Amino acid sequence: MISKKILFVCTGNTCRSSMAEVIFRDLLEENNLDDYNVESAGLAALEGENAARQAIEVMKEEGLDLTAHQTTPLTSELMTEADLILTMTRRHKLSIVDSHPQIEDKLYTLKEYAATEENKQEAKELDISDPFGQPISIYKDCAQEIKEELEKVVKKLN
Repeated sequence: MISKKILFVCTGNTCRSSMAEVIFRDLLEENNLDDYNVESAGLAALEGENAARQAIEVMKEEGLDLTAHQTTPLTSELMTEADLILTMTRRHKLSIVDSHPQIEDKLYTLKEYAATEENKQEAKELDISDPFGQPISIYKDCAQEIKEELEKVVKKLN
């Protein structure tokens, strides 16, 4: 079976997209969905940096390991290979569409993609705020928000 590639994108690939990647892998495993390849990248990421210390700590509390994460800059190749690209904000999405209009059909904000027809109206706030440099409590809130959206995505995939 050919696996589908899902790419999470944020700014630096140290917080939101890296947390989304490990949370989503865990949710896929829990739901026996093994035909997905999950990656993350950042629009302004440097190659090979670690995840933010707070992100590592919050994921550890969830039983997930982010210590081996290395940041990845977003490339045309990554976007072309992906079957689905989920950004953390509208601004990320718009930035990508501006430079790569040909991939617009597989590009969504996470909240936009997670929304069902019934709750599309509720999904007006499509951004997941950047916790970078904030206290650990903000990272926890961010991780919880991401997880809630990813649980909706898993339901959609099932």
